Amino acid sequence: MRYMLLIYGDETVLGEAERDACYQESTRLAHALNTEGHFLATAPLHPTSTATSVQLRGGKRIVTDGPFAETREQLGGYFLIEAANLDEAITIASRIPGAKWGTVEVRPVFELPNLPPQ
Repeated sequence: MRYMLLIYGDETVLGEAERDACYQESTRLAHALNTEGHFLATAPLHPTSTATSVQLRGGKRIVTDGPFAETREQLGGYFLIEAANLDEAITIASRIPGAKWGTVEVRPVFELPNLPPQ
């Protein structure tokens, strides 16, 4: 089963050197997960100041700068993994560097039929 591991945290907590170290640790984890057969994808996100939100209301598109919701923690990146079950996904999520200073949300991916192959 596929799981999305969403990494949340205060994007102002890490300095540049700490962020670079986090990226390096995440890259090592991605390689380890690939070797273990769990890795599907990962990427950090640019800060929320670069976000654009899109809504469709009454047939009209509404585009606003910034994230959809103001929160204490922001979505900073993700890992998409393959895991046998939730317990295995949680174990993998605990290996993500962002779990040390933020929160990793573990969510199963709903598999829709007839999507293009990855």
